[in-house]
Amino acid sequence: MAPTESPSGGLSPRTTRDTPSPPHTKTPAQRILTILRVIPLQLKLLTKAIHSETRNITATLLYYRKMATPENGKEEAPAAISAHYDIRLPKLPWHRRMQIPVIAALVFSVIRTVGPTLRFEVVGGAHHEALWAAKKPSIWAFWHRVILPITWYARNRGIVVMNTTAFDGQWTRKVIEWLGFGTAQGSSSRGGLRGLQVMAKRIEQGLDCAFTIDGPRGPRYVAKVGPVLLARMTGAPIQVFHVGVERGKTIEKTWDHFLLPGLFTRAVIVAHQPIYVPTDADSDMIKAKHEEMQKALERVRDIAEGWFTMSEGERNRYRAEFGP
Repeated sequence: MAPTESPSGGLSPRTTRDTPSPPHTKTPAQRILTILRVIPLQLKLLTKAIHSETRNITATLLYYRKMATPENGKEEAPAAISAHYDIRLPKLPWHRRMQIPVIAALVFSVIRTVGPTLRFEVVGGAHHEALWAAKKPSIWAFWHRVILPITWYARNRGIVVMNTTAFDGQWTRKVIEWLGFGTAQGSSSRGGLRGLQVMAKRIEQGLDCAFTIDGPRGPRYVAKVGPVLLARMTGAPIQVFHVGVERGKTIEKTWDHFLLPGLFTRAVIVAHQPIYVPTDADSDMIKAKHEEMQKALERVRDIAEGWFTMSEGERNRYRAEFGP
């Protein structure tokens, strides 16, 4: 149909009802071209998002990464545990680990054989009995030499003993726990402060604590300061003692001159008067109390070691001095 002139000028198409306009359609080729045009834009947006997330992850990793020290340019190592708090067991070869239960069983058998045959006399035990009756715990200190007889005498009382984590301490721990003692892991060279913390808690619970005061490896008859520090922490008194036997063998090849009592022999425990340490003691006071403890240990050792060579009159004099 021919176009007609519009009133405003120009030509306008003229349509009729029986001739509709064709619908807007795309061929498959046109659709593919449209998709291909969109893909680069989508890839660009995806790449930008990946880069942004990568920067975030990198920043997070750098934040938590161990930084290098300016002194050596190396990464900082994890903070080491102080030797005074380190109670980790040392790494032992397999044959040493196998020896621990064997030695423990042998030593326990010796104590169980010798111990029941000993006949004990206690000199100065009234001080401890009074504290025990008042339910006030004590801190015991004695030389390593007499560990066998005193382990039998004080068995099954729940006394907590500081025990080293070294090889000797591992089999010793089994023995004393079989005999009814508790243990606090530590020694003067490793884990000592941690051991003192455990002992302080046990004293709060009403338990006695004990030190082999020149252990675990000497020097022989030189007292460590541990009991004085524990007494300052808790207010508990220090009680030192020594054990002498009428018949026994001193094994001089050992660092402590280990005492092996004879079967069916008499034994004496000589205990000194309690030593008290103020809870606010300064370094000078701690040193003075340490020296007092050392002298007390030496005195009761000399008395107990010579007990069975004294006259009855001399023994009675010490019984009067220290009490029953």
